[in-house]
Amino acid sequence: MVEARDPLVEARKQLRRAIDLLGYPDYIYEVLAEPERVIQVKIPVKTSDGVKVFIGWRSQHNSALGPYKGGVRYHPNVTMNEVIALSMWMTWKNSLAGLPYGGGKGGVRVNPKMLTPRELEELSRRYFEAISDFVGVDLDIPAPDVYTDPQVMAWYFDEYSRIKRGIYPGVVTGKPPELGGLKARIVATGYGVAVAVREAARRLLGGLEGKTVAVQGFGNVGYYTAKYLAEMGAKVVAVSDSRGGIYLPEGLDPDEVLAVKRREGSVIHYPKAKKKVSPMEVLELDVDILVPAAIEGVITEENAGRIKARLIAEGANGPTTTEAERILTERGIIVLPDILVNAGGVIMSHIEWVNNRMGGWITDEEALRKLESKMSENVRYVLSYWEKKLEVDKHPVRDAAYMIAVERVVNAMKLRGWI
Repeated sequence: MVEARDPLVEARKQLRRAIDLLGYPDYIYEVLAEPERVIQVKIPVKTSDGVKVFIGWRSQHNSALGPYKGGVRYHPNVTMNEVIALSMWMTWKNSLAGLPYGGGKGGVRVNPKMLTPRELEELSRRYFEAISDFVGVDLDIPAPDVYTDPQVMAWYFDEYSRIKRGIYPGVVTGKPPELGGLKARIVATGYGVAVAVREAARRLLGGLEGKTVAVQGFGNVGYYTAKYLAEMGAKVVAVSDSRGGIYLPEGLDPDEVLAVKRREGSVIHYPKAKKKVSPMEVLELDVDILVPAAIEGVITEENAGRIKARLIAEGANGPTTTEAERILTERGIIVLPDILVNAGGVIMSHIEWVNNRMGGWITDEEALRKLESKMSENVRYVLSYWEKKLEVDKHPVRDAAYMIAVERVVNAMKLRGWI
């Protein structure tokens, strides 16, 4: 069994590497290794078994570039260190995306599947009430994450508006369209991944047309990634979910696979598949492009030597370990890092936030065009920086992404007189 990793230790290692590559003094690392603020709250909820007490956090890592921005997750294994690490990663993701945001993240240690709808609403409202003095349209803007959704954001928005005696739709993003959200938000992350892959393939693989793709994870991100890549001319030959995977050399129809998954409960029931494979075997198929879009830590030192794809695009957060990336780099396999590839969600959140502040100014079609333009620009810039500033056979693209992101934050801190 793989020993659980402390995500904060990993986040600080990545920061340390970027600081060293940029040649910054140690005090820069010390300033950025800790969050500006962490709020811990107690959340009592009345249940059929009596009152249960849950613990929640909101970590606000850095605000040099703008208000804190990042989601809130509900999970039974959430820890304060995890929330702090995620807020640090959001600082880099927002910076790299060129957004006027700092990094924030929230979490509540709870299994939401064990709560009734009424209990889930009470938990959500009490959590947001507890952090209401620390969030705001120009201060900290939460959003959905693991096991939270537009309905939870609607409760947050309503509770905050009740407490502050006003209507503040911009206090959260990822809301239902009826409350100022954008329908395009549901496709944003997967669409962003597809755009990133297309841009990288044009530069590194001679184009996307006809290139074979395997997608591990067929949830929201994985499905929309597969759907849009297929529409862009790629051949999606394999996908998987938690119950297994399927492989069809001639190419799968993502919409047909989704229909089967919804009807039968898993992609493994897709009748046209030539063979079934495990989710881990999907990673090792002979394809041009691999998109790990499920969970963290799936590409490790143990299986990195068997990866055959020429390009890996991290749709999930942290799917590749540091040791695995070193092996992949030595083998000439290019990894597009998560903070670049899966930024479509937060970019769309920024569009929603601006739309709320301006009273409604954009259609969903326009929002997707803006997302495509921003993702394309960011991928081209990061790859150009990587090729011009680093030895590409020795440095993964992640080094370039982190150097750009950290440098932007440090420059903002210097301009504001913080350091």
